[in-house]
Amino acid sequence: MNSLRIASLLLLLGSSAALAQSASNAGDAPPPGTHQDAANKEKGRGEGDSDENAKASAVETEQPVKRSITLRGGRLAYTVTTGTLTIRNDDGEATASMFYTAYTMPSRDGRPRPVTFLFNGGPGSSTMWLHMGSVGPMKVDASIPETIAGPPFRVSPNPDTLLDRSDLVFLDAVTTGLSRPVGKAKPEDFFGVDKDLDAFSRGIQRYLTKYGRWNSPKFIIGESYGTLRAAGLSSRLADKGVQLNGIVLVSTVLNFADFAGDQQYINFMPTYAADAWYHGKVAHEGDLDGFAARARAFAMGPYAAALQKGGAISDAEKQSVAQQMAALTGLSADYVLRTNLRVDPERFRRELLRDRRQIIGRIDSRYLGTEAEQVGSDPTYDPQSSAITGGFSGAINDYLFRDLGFKTPLSYRINNYAGIGGKWEFTHRSSQGEQSVADTSVDLADTMRQNPRMKLLSVNGYYDLATPFYGADYEIGHMALEPRIAANVRYVYYPSGHMVYIDPVSARRLKADLASFYDSAM
Repeated sequence: MNSLRIASLLLLLGSSAALAQSASNAGDAPPPGTHQDAANKEKGRGEGDSDENAKASAVETEQPVKRSITLRGGRLAYTVTTGTLTIRNDDGEATASMFYTAYTMPSRDGRPRPVTFLFNGGPGSSTMWLHMGSVGPMKVDASIPETIAGPPFRVSPNPDTLLDRSDLVFLDAVTTGLSRPVGKAKPEDFFGVDKDLDAFSRGIQRYLTKYGRWNSPKFIIGESYGTLRAAGLSSRLADKGVQLNGIVLVSTVLNFADFAGDQQYINFMPTYAADAWYHGKVAHEGDLDGFAARARAFAMGPYAAALQKGGAISDAEKQSVAQQMAALTGLSADYVLRTNLRVDPERFRRELLRDRRQIIGRIDSRYLGTEAEQVGSDPTYDPQSSAITGGFSGAINDYLFRDLGFKTPLSYRINNYAGIGGKWEFTHRSSQGEQSVADTSVDLADTMRQNPRMKLLSVNGYYDLATPFYGADYEIGHMALEPRIAANVRYVYYPSGHMVYIDPVSARRLKADLASFYDSAM
């Protein structure tokens, strides 16, 4: 797999939402293309500027503030601490300052409260999305699936916060958010699967030491590329004596190779069906879960068998599979045949509602947009990204600097896709040896065998065209876990997109699923 193809795969990770295509693109998953494309489009935005890196300090800071919110169960009083963790190499030299926002509460029963570390992905995304949109005590008010109203953006108490169950520590990757290299270190020293894992491993260990949390139950929540990071960290941290109670993977991608070859089309097929169901392009027979199950069965059965045959497939079988695809996806059988049964997700976004002169979102395909012309094959933007980025960016800057009063000479980078460009290193030293293209499902599987009490929760949205839900099923299902260990894995699906926590209905369900998961892991 050549380097250009690997770069394209990375950007296929599309968080969860993405900014490489323009400053208005949302999330922790850049859009398809290359990081060099992102660098060209973001030129002049300050990502990776050496002048700003020089402002970063190796001296740790912490600025605690007392806060409280009123929830369904009553008043929740907590401390929110914004600060930095100094990351040092094996020689004791400071290499980075990692920014964090921690929400903590005193224990009510004398036992250590759980602590959860959260991060988005990209790679190159800050953790703005999880911080301001998911399980923290404050949340951006977002209309689904509509554009967030203009300033002033509303940040309100989050009724579905996880803080009542666990302390929460949101970490920004080095060169994103307010995290920066320090000393002799350069941004490129953190651009790679293993370089990134090393920084997060050291950052988490530093937090545990600084705040005396080594004996607390420990969890990780990662989104998009952050799921690959979380899986890799399970092994890295275990090697340092950090035993995790559980990992939550939100919008999963563990193996870059699954975005290549025929497997990518198989993985996306059930998501195409869910999108067609939502937009009324197929008949509603039963509920969404049942329809998605039908699409899964087709994808792993007749569809996978047809693609495996390559050019040896008969005309009759090809026609039959095309008809079945059409019935599930709302595309015409003729269009499916012209794609050789292999519909690219970007083309699907443009084709599904072409008759309505609309495109669908990538991060969340419930969102709709329009194009200047109607003959192109790929969309030029993501309607979901455009709808929410301004609200989240405005909200986190106002929250950190005005509301919480955090003092720093740095500016908050919602992403560093341009600074990374094509410099990310995809190789990975897994728990079983060197990999030319990272697959951290290997690390996760080994960790689960060595720590058979650790639990895993796979969280996915049906309407996610960045990291398809069946892709998560496939990757985790191929970790070769023994039945006793596989019983520690739970899968949950929501009628939402890549950022499953954005809309209130899914957020309420997610909180309930997380509460149950945490109870099972302690």
